[in-house]
Amino acid sequence: MSVHSIGLSHYTDEQLVRLYVDTQRNTFFEELYERYADKVYRKCLSFVKDQAKAEDFTHDIFLKLILRVGTFNESSKFSTWLFSITYNYCMDQLRVHKKQAEDELDETIDIADEPEEFDDIELEAKKLKKALEVLSHDERTILLMKYQDGFSIRDIADTFGFTESAVKMRLKRTKEKLKKRYLETIVLVVLLASQIAILIKWWLNHSH
Repeated sequence: MSVHSIGLSHYTDEQLVRLYVDTQRNTFFEELYERYADKVYRKCLSFVKDQAKAEDFTHDIFLKLILRVGTFNESSKFSTWLFSITYNYCMDQLRVHKKQAEDELDETIDIADEPEEFDDIELEAKKLKKALEVLSHDERTILLMKYQDGFSIRDIADTFGFTESAVKMRLKRTKEKLKKRYLETIVLVVLLASQIAILIKWWLNHSH
């Protein structure tokens, strides 16, 4: 008998968790997997941009979920709790493999072969990446949850165990920190460009 034929699709996520914890019947966990495997995979893919790695991450996350599902206390929605696990796992993996990922990225990018019209876009992306690097793990996660994935303030608060006012304050401070760093990066680029222009002018004046 299939999962759906016994009517599990009518249960809420939270009910399925309780049933699985109480009975240890795989059908209850399988229903949760069917509901969220693709969403978790897509979230992992948004982090690593690699289908094979995203599949591995998804597999590992659901293994962690099996081990941790008994700790779910329903203080937030199951979907919010699962996505917080997904975020934390992906961010941890990215930190572990950061150097390797940066090396691979450097090898795959050949600026000389890129059309000139993409130069400004690449520069903006690099400036934003530099700015994001100054944020802490929690700051980046909260920012992505709010503005990339559309989580509500309440859901973010439930995920981290903060009050809603604390989440709003953290978002405000994080945006200010990001903006400050981004602007500092722009100023630095402008100053470097100005120095290069001065050196080129000096060289032209003295090369004859």
